[in-house]
Amino acid sequence: MEDDFHSPTSFPGIHDLNGKRISTSDHLRHVDSMSILPSGAGRISKLNALILGDSLASEEDDLIFPSPSFSSQALVPSPQKYMEMYSRSIKDPAGFWSDIASDFYWKTRWGPQVYSENLDIRKGNIKIEWFKGGITNICYNCLDRHVESGNGDKVAFFWEGNEPGFDAMLTYSQLLSRVCQLANYLKDVGICKGDAVIIYLPMLMELPIAMLACSRIGAVHSVVFAGFSAESLAQRIMDCKPKVVITCNAVQRGSKIIYLKDIVDAALTESAENGVAVDVCLTYANELAMKKESTKWKEGRDIWWQDVVPNHPSACDIEWVDAEDPLFLLYTSGSTGKPKGVLHTTGGYMVYTATTFKYAFDYKPSDVYWCTADCGWITGHSYVTYGPLLNGATVVVFEGAPNYPNAGRCWEIVDKFKVSIFYTAPTLVRSLMREGDQHVKRYSRKSLRVLGSVGEPINPSAWRWFFNVVGDSRCPISDTWWQTETGGFLITPLPGAWPQKPGSATFPFFGVQPVIVDEKGVEIEGECSGYLCVKASWPGAFRTLYGDHERYETTYFSAFPGYYFSGDGCSRDKDGYHWLTGRVDDVINVSGHRIGTAEVESALVSHPQCAEAAVVGVEHEVKGQGIYAFVSLVEGVPYSEELRKSLITTVRNQIGAFAAPDKIHWAPGLPKTRSGKIMRRILRKIASRQLNELGDTSTLADPSVVDQLIALSDA
Repeated sequence: MEDDFHSPTSFPGIHDLNGKRISTSDHLRHVDSMSILPSGAGRISKLNALILGDSLASEEDDLIFPSPSFSSQALVPSPQKYMEMYSRSIKDPAGFWSDIASDFYWKTRWGPQVYSENLDIRKGNIKIEWFKGGITNICYNCLDRHVESGNGDKVAFFWEGNEPGFDAMLTYSQLLSRVCQLANYLKDVGICKGDAVIIYLPMLMELPIAMLACSRIGAVHSVVFAGFSAESLAQRIMDCKPKVVITCNAVQRGSKIIYLKDIVDAALTESAENGVAVDVCLTYANELAMKKESTKWKEGRDIWWQDVVPNHPSACDIEWVDAEDPLFLLYTSGSTGKPKGVLHTTGGYMVYTATTFKYAFDYKPSDVYWCTADCGWITGHSYVTYGPLLNGATVVVFEGAPNYPNAGRCWEIVDKFKVSIFYTAPTLVRSLMREGDQHVKRYSRKSLRVLGSVGEPINPSAWRWFFNVVGDSRCPISDTWWQTETGGFLITPLPGAWPQKPGSATFPFFGVQPVIVDEKGVEIEGECSGYLCVKASWPGAFRTLYGDHERYETTYFSAFPGYYFSGDGCSRDKDGYHWLTGRVDDVINVSGHRIGTAEVESALVSHPQCAEAAVVGVEHEVKGQGIYAFVSLVEGVPYSEELRKSLITTVRNQIGAFAAPDKIHWAPGLPKTRSGKIMRRILRKIASRQLNELGDTSTLADPSVVDQLIALSDA
């Protein structure tokens, strides 16, 4: 298949089993001649874990092929089909995405210009628009469209509670009724198109219901993960100034009860003291975790969900919105300490999340899909709620902890609901891997068809365990790379289309042009390592940072003008496969949660006995990256176990438990240049015990600090 389109993903080609190079000439040479290669993966052997960014030679023969029976039924059944679709998506993005968008309902079709973009800060303000002028509603496309087409009795959500034996379900018709009732209530309390609503809920069905209710009436939802502290929640309230906060009184996760309403009360008090008052706190009574009568209450502001929402009509008019009208705000950690309000708009996000879900998971109407992510993160937006429902899928929503009451809980749920697509984070895979194969093999898992990984690069040994043990060596793994900012997958395998390499995110999704650049922003060809950028827009891209477009431009478009800079490092091997190597800035990816080092440092320094702190990320067996904090104390304050615990508690209270440092390293001083800049490179080497790689320390104001830190390494 010939194609004259040039792409930086070019490479010398792959080899057959006899080592003979397969000659190709296409911009996607890795997939040109797969028909001559064997199929059928079978069980794959273990290999030493790959250090991403190092030589990839050990991976060259480690190709895992989809079985012929899987490929023959896949939506993208061959490398040739992928090439055909990808090539068109790059050459004719307007036509490619218009055809896909036409499958959704639009009250008014978009204008003649399908998209407009400027990703080059040198040419003016950064601007991305898709389907502008098109009038639609994502809630209508998620729910009404399926009900009207005769699928109202299909299950939309299976809900599994924290405790085994507590479950529920909603059909598409029932879900639509519930969404409409909440939408009508929100309208009754004054919520209009464009108003913000903060949702601070655990994984009850009420969480996606609240998201859909907001989108139905054109309100902008901002879901805050129900693990954030009162202070973090207050920051978000003060930034977007919601008219309503939706929460519940408490949740039980595993054996622990979390009193969410208390956290919300504290956040609302703090925000009110800073001039942002919220008039309505709609509270769902989650009586499995806490009785209503035990809940603290503020009359006039607090309203029980069950007292008001079910009394509203189960039909609600649609608020039709422009494709470029805002859909939701989602706050993500920034390296400056202040969370960034990532703003996604309606039309492009709708088309992109639906399309990535469909193809990356090879979705079929008979599938039962379970994503273990919380809706407080982008994964829960795109691949628990919007992407699946836009495709009319049946989704499992799980309230509890995946290892409670035992390490077999995930597979018990898989068998119970006949889950066929299972999407989770490497953190969970590694955690369950450590518990032992016996917890997996107690259960059938025969329903599983496709596995998925999200949140961080999955190390090859965990990939193999996931493939061999969980998937019985028969389920392709969609190892997806994307971000809060991208809205959907940018680099991902397509099950059935091509062989996989354990730990590689493989190739770009349709319409995505990834490039690897050097420090000067020059694109690097072939096999290489560098900075991962994208050189054209895609429909799901975020449009701005709420209230701070300048920060949006500076953070994402100024480092390498003309490109979207992901902030991630990436290697591309000789076959063109992409290997993500993690963050290159001061954001740590802990269990798929991006945490700014500045946020953690700020929390530590707020402790009265902490003089200074520097935080770095280190490899962590389970979480991917752990938080390692170097702490200098106020003069005269002694090191102690009690103080260490107090510092960690401070971070937990200000940010959340997920941001608590794994290690506090006492630091009499920090390695600084003469200008006062902390040399984090040295701290990372000390934290990871790479003491023979410290490099030149002569530029430090006080080089002896390094020896002191090494001496205190295990204190």
